[in-house]
Amino acid sequence: MIASAPASAANLGPGFDALALALERYVEVEIEPASKLIVRSEGEGAGLSDNASHLAAKVAIEVTGHDRLAITIRSQIPVARGMGSSAALAAAAAAAAGSPDPLSVAARLDGHPDNAAASVVGGLVGSATINGHVKVSRLPLDESLEFVLMIPERTLPTKNARQALPDSITREDAIFNLGRMGMLLSGLADHRFLVKEATEDRLHQSYRTPLFEEAPVLLEALLAGGARASCWSGAGPSLLAMCGPGEGAKVGKAARAALVEVGLPGDVAVLRADRRGLVVGEAARNMYRTQDLPS
Repeated sequence: MIASAPASAANLGPGFDALALALERYVEVEIEPASKLIVRSEGEGAGLSDNASHLAAKVAIEVTGHDRLAITIRSQIPVARGMGSSAALAAAAAAAAGSPDPLSVAARLDGHPDNAAASVVGGLVGSATINGHVKVSRLPLDESLEFVLMIPERTLPTKNARQALPDSITREDAIFNLGRMGMLLSGLADHRFLVKEATEDRLHQSYRTPLFEEAPVLLEALLAGGARASCWSGAGPSLLAMCGPGEGAKVGKAARAALVEVGLPGDVAVLRADRRGLVVGEAARNMYRTQDLPS
C-alpha cells in the first residue's frame, strides 16, 4: 500500500496549538510484506535511522502488529524545520499500513495533533483534543493565496522550542491572541482582509526568539518584501509569509535577499495550500515530486 501526506505550518501566529495549514510539499510512504523489517529513505530525512526506531517503522509495526515489512519513504519535507515532517510521515505510514484512523495514530505516536490534522484533512484546519480524540474543523481558505516558506539550514527540535515556553500566561495575552485569530481567519478566507496584525502573537513566538535571534528581522523583511502577514511556521525555524494572488515570487526574492543579508544559509519555497490532505493508493505515487511555484 502507498500513501502520501502534505507538509504543514502550524500555529500561524495567534492560533497556537489550534490552527494549521497544509502545504504542497509531500512525504510518500510505501509498505509491502517482507521476511524482515527493511526501512529505506530517499530525499529529506534520508540520514535518519533505518531500523525499528524510525517513526514510520514504529507506526507501521503498531498498526500491523508485526515487523515483517519493507517500508520505503520518499520525502521533500525538511526535518525539524517547523514544517510538520514527522506528523505527515506518521499519517502516511499509518495509512499505508492499513489503519482506518490515520489521524488518531499519527496524533498519538507523533504528538502533534494540529500538524497531523492538516496533513490528513488538507487545507486550513482548526483542531482540538476532546476526551482523548482529535476533532478537526476544516476552515474557509482563499484558493488564490500563495505562501512563502523561508527555511534556514539550521534545525530547531520541537522539544527545545516547547521548553522555552512559560508555564502560564496572562488573561490579557490570551485575549490578545483570540482577537488576532479572528482577524487571521477572516483574512485567510478572503485575501482582501489579510493584514499583518492578524499574525501577531503573545503566547509562543517571542519566547522562542532566543533560540532563533534572526527571526524578528526576517519576519519584518518578509513584510517589507510584500507579504500580507508573516509568522513562525510551527515551532520554527522556518518562517511563513502569507501572500496575495501572484505575490509569492516577489516575496520569495525578498526572502532570499534577507537570508543573505543576515548571513544565514537556507532555502526559500513558494507554495500553494494543499487541499487534498492524505492520499491513499496509486494516486499518491510521485506526489513527493510536486514542484514549488516559480520564484
